[in-house]
Amino acid sequence: MKKLALLGTGFLGGIIARAWREGLLPDYELAGITGRSAEKTAALAEEIGCPSFSDLGQLLNTAHPDIVAECAGVQAVKAHAEAILTSGADLVTLSIGAFADAGFYSRIAQIAKDSGTVVHIASGAVGGFDVARTISLMGRVGDGVRGRIDTRKGPKSLQGTPLYAEDLLQAQRTVFSGNAKEAIALLPTKVNVAVAASLACSTPEETGVSVTSVPGFVGDDHCITVEGGDAKATVDIYSATSAIAAWSVVSRLNNLTSPVQF
Repeated sequence: MKKLALLGTGFLGGIIARAWREGLLPDYELAGITGRSAEKTAALAEEIGCPSFSDLGQLLNTAHPDIVAECAGVQAVKAHAEAILTSGADLVTLSIGAFADAGFYSRIAQIAKDSGTVVHIASGAVGGFDVARTISLMGRVGDGVRGRIDTRKGPKSLQGTPLYAEDLLQAQRTVFSGNAKEAIALLPTKVNVAVAASLACSTPEETGVSVTSVPGFVGDDHCITVEGGDAKATVDIYSATSAIAAWSVVSRLNNLTSPVQF
């Protein structure tokens, strides 16, 4: 049994914890959870029947997990990834936007290498990373790699961001067009998927991103296109809620302990 810890005890963290309780992570012991809200963390721990900790340092030093699953946001990854990896634990992360920062990416990659640990990028609400990386390799010995992700969202999901305007409730409009690094800087909680896709295709600077607001649209639709060499792939994934992101962590954790891996 591997010892699993959970960083983030909100909606997504709750899905992962309940999946463990329901026996969907049979190779893991849930050794501890921690999150920003002490109240939510304590309530989830009582519901699930696992230890809770006041902060990540206490969790790492007491529970000694083999792997930490993160669903707490970009800033949590930037603040805690080094401590997780140097403690000897692997990291499964959903907040991939942190790695749009090339300096941070390089530093964490080196820390993981030096510590003998691994950062696992969860697919979140997108997918097709295997074929994207394959085509990316083909393109490096061909005529280059072209990758992009086009996202459709409802206007209400953009409220509280610089892209929101009242007229989006009436008319469809492309509200952002640029690259993945620019997208995550503008929308730090909305386009982690763009950075995930960019790391699979090429780099955040080289991967095109568009965000289109569609009146009445519910959920998110992400279409990834990658071309390189003599191959092209398009992966289109729709999700009504963000729950798919948490389930991608459950899937990744199971894959890590499976004798047959995808």
